[in-house]
Amino acid sequence: MRQKTLTSPVIFRSTSSFVHLLLVASPLIAALLSRSAGSVAVVSAFSLQMGLLKVGTPQPWPTSKRNLNYVREAGVRQFISTYNRVKDLKGDDLVWGDEIEYGIFVLDDENKKVRLSLRAKEIMDNLNANEGIHSHEAEGCNWVPEYGAWMVEATPARPYTGYSTDLLRVERNMRLRRKRILAELKEGEIAPTVAVFPLLGAMKDDGSVPPTPLGGPVTESEYIGDGIINPHPRFGALSANIRKRRGEKVNIRVPLFHDTHTPEYANLPGFVPSPQCCGDENILLWRFGKGDLSREKYGNGFVIVGCSNSAKEFNDNTGDPITLQKWLVNVECEGCKGLFYRSAPGVIVADADWPRNGDVVVGSEIPDVPGWIRLQNGYYLPMYSDDGSINFLHKVSTETHSRNKQRETLGSETPLFRSTTAPTTAMEELDLKSSLETAIKNVSICSDEAQMFNVRPAIHMDAMAFGMGCCCLQITFQATDVEESRFLFDQLAVMAPIMMALTASTPVLKGRLADTDCRWGIISEGVDDRTPAERGREGGPDPPGDPEMAGKGRRRLYKSRYDSISTYLYQGASTEDSHMKNRILNMYNDIPVPIDEDKYRDLREAGIDPLLSQHIAHIFVRDPLVIFDGAVEEVDDETQTEHFESIQSTNWQTVRWKPPPPRSGPNDPHIGWRTEFRSMEIQLTDFENAAFTTFTTLLTRVILTFDLNLYIPLSRVDANMQRAHGRNAAVKGKFFFRRHMAPLEPGDDGFGEQYASMFSRAVNGKKGETLPTIPSEGTFNRLDTNATDTSIETVDGGVNGGDGVSAKRRVAPNASGGPEENSYEEMTMAEIMTGKGDYFPGLIPLVYAYLDHIQCDSVTMERMTKYLDFIEKRATGQLVTPATWVRSFIRNHEDYKFDSVVSDSIAYDLLVACKEIGEGQRAAPELLGDVVIKPILATDAYQKKLDSKRVNNGQILSLLERYSARKTFAETH
Repeated sequence: MRQKTLTSPVIFRSTSSFVHLLLVASPLIAALLSRSAGSVAVVSAFSLQMGLLKVGTPQPWPTSKRNLNYVREAGVRQFISTYNRVKDLKGDDLVWGDEIEYGIFVLDDENKKVRLSLRAKEIMDNLNANEGIHSHEAEGCNWVPEYGAWMVEATPARPYTGYSTDLLRVERNMRLRRKRILAELKEGEIAPTVAVFPLLGAMKDDGSVPPTPLGGPVTESEYIGDGIINPHPRFGALSANIRKRRGEKVNIRVPLFHDTHTPEYANLPGFVPSPQCCGDENILLWRFGKGDLSREKYGNGFVIVGCSNSAKEFNDNTGDPITLQKWLVNVECEGCKGLFYRSAPGVIVADADWPRNGDVVVGSEIPDVPGWIRLQNGYYLPMYSDDGSINFLHKVSTETHSRNKQRETLGSETPLFRSTTAPTTAMEELDLKSSLETAIKNVSICSDEAQMFNVRPAIHMDAMAFGMGCCCLQITFQATDVEESRFLFDQLAVMAPIMMALTASTPVLKGRLADTDCRWGIISEGVDDRTPAERGREGGPDPPGDPEMAGKGRRRLYKSRYDSISTYLYQGASTEDSHMKNRILNMYNDIPVPIDEDKYRDLREAGIDPLLSQHIAHIFVRDPLVIFDGAVEEVDDETQTEHFESIQSTNWQTVRWKPPPPRSGPNDPHIGWRTEFRSMEIQLTDFENAAFTTFTTLLTRVILTFDLNLYIPLSRVDANMQRAHGRNAAVKGKFFFRRHMAPLEPGDDGFGEQYASMFSRAVNGKKGETLPTIPSEGTFNRLDTNATDTSIETVDGGVNGGDGVSAKRRVAPNASGGPEENSYEEMTMAEIMTGKGDYFPGLIPLVYAYLDHIQCDSVTMERMTKYLDFIEKRATGQLVTPATWVRSFIRNHEDYKFDSVVSDSIAYDLLVACKEIGEGQRAAPELLGDVVIKPILATDAYQKKLDSKRVNNGQILSLLERYSARKTFAETH
């Protein structure tokens, strides 16, 4: 049987053959592996490179502060050096890996209690030692420490490759990991794959084995003790320095679930139940990271919530807009057609994509440079002429979109939308647009009075452990080159909230049922080191600020350092000969992106493109949280990346973009450009985890091969992140998603615009028709989707294109900007996954189409069909999420009092049930349908040698007696 590659070249161009190498895909295990032909090097789990788990002595915060500026500056220098060294790497094959985190707990059967087992390091050391002994086995595991002293993270010992048969390795390896960790547990210990320990912070000094006293100098927590944190010095330093930089303990407040007898809701003045306030169609929103106002008004016991589809969904509780200011380009002088971009105030850029009159751009005014705005694509524009007599830019509503009749899209030859109305001037159309805005907004059905009291009792937590003690599922992909890694970063960022909602598994916190289903916001608030001034409140360093801290501790930062992304990263091909060099995503980057302006200028002067410079300058608005003695100026900026990684690795976003790490020697493995997908929640079984892992992997191949894009404005991605936290959001919620993932055709009058999806041709029986060729500049031609691989004329007149970007992507509705307000809409999870109308085929049918395209082998196809059928049933509500299952288990437990309290006995039975489901000992048809999990046994953890060592007669007799006692023997003899 010939293996099939998970190809990524678009199907409209010829596919080059792959030479597959076993490369390291995961950023967390990269430094653990060093492979040559047929050999494996076993490395200590505490020897991770890139500054992640460095052995050394962390500097106390007062000492660290004196080195913050140096580390930030050196980090940028290290990135520039690394980027220039590896930016031209191309042709890497797909290798990838997953990461699963396990919690280890102790059962007290006599008293029906469950506690944390603080043996994680001992267990991990034993596991890694056994991996060395059994390194000859084809499959193996890597075990690395996690934040909690009860937690272990596991990855495959060797990455998965780009062959279809490796999709089958995923579940096998996950089952192997579960077997091996079971083999190291003592009697009474369990290690189910649950997102959170349900009683964390609810048991005072009796929460762990051995017991740990509450509080301590690291966390100063009222609910947990420092002793439950991993003993590696980095973790304690992270916890303490987050608190010290913030100026107080972290403050996590999650809406409490309202049940029949929940005492906190009794006689709550003005309380309106969420179904009455938000309506049956909408989701209650916990707006994590934005609760300072509710804390100031109501204290730690309450939190203000909102509703999806409300006018306030896109506004901060503090009144600061989430979306940036929009500006209409209208240069008011005769013969003037627009403005050139500026790379810096006063420095003109000769870019063909300069904004014309009628275009709408997104940006913010620069406080220190009056009269200038910085756009979200990294460029600058003047607001008026030097003498102030001619206005260039005009503030408009954030709902306004471009209506440029001169050119419908920037940097694209395809008119994405053809208006059916008579031409009007830019200002006339703007006035018409503004007058219609209020009529099309969906608003909350709460009255103003009810909105004032839309306050919920909260589950309050005060330490990093509540967030970083959560377990999750992550995947890392190696891309073929830097461009593909950046493109995947953008596409996966859109998918992050979708997959998080579909895998939701965190409905219980600190012994209480929450009114949310996901962990993300808990971690976001648990590591939020922003000062009050950075959060937009009073307090923090007094003006002019602390000169040692980033932004002097007063720069407005709209998100925690653990949050969704704030800027897309892809801007098309970046070769010098390409007219795509500065094709950027100004219209989709519509949320604030605070940057370090000095770092941005340094990056631009070093030749880094605007969008990537913006991304790096954005993550460098944060301070490094852990600095080790003897590793400040001693680090070589030309050959090491420790300072870059110290900031990069503590910007925990839904997707992480990873440059190739430096190689310390010729025998080190080659590691390419990587993209890490971080939002998914852990599932109870290896079948579920493998299903979502392989689905996400196949989806990346679908996007690349079929040349699709998922772009929507980032304000809508953030809205999806909030919606995804909602209770049962996978079934009841709606999410913003792109209507047309493929190039558009004329023909549809939907929403008053003329366009149609390429997919509608297949649905409507027109697949034999040929798309018209649209004239274009130079050698760039619109692709006929019916053309053969060898007949396509692509970029530079050659097959596959001179710069690695397909011609089809160049003309697709993409990063080029343009009036795309109708390019996305609200969809249910079922519609996103299975399709809507004739214009949106659904992600699952596209995956099937891809598997058919690569002629996937029958064995792999059978398993993928099982996975996809399962995901479809969950998306359509036929199967429930783990969060819904856990909530139902608790509410149906005989000891539950309908007071939102999870007692010792309930938590005990819950974790036992989770263990049994994960190990194949208990059926859960509401969760898995007809899927049967084969039992997982610790005795199967390692291969058994066909030993020929002689045994004595007594041993032989004993073995024969055991065999003869078996039921099967008795029935046949």
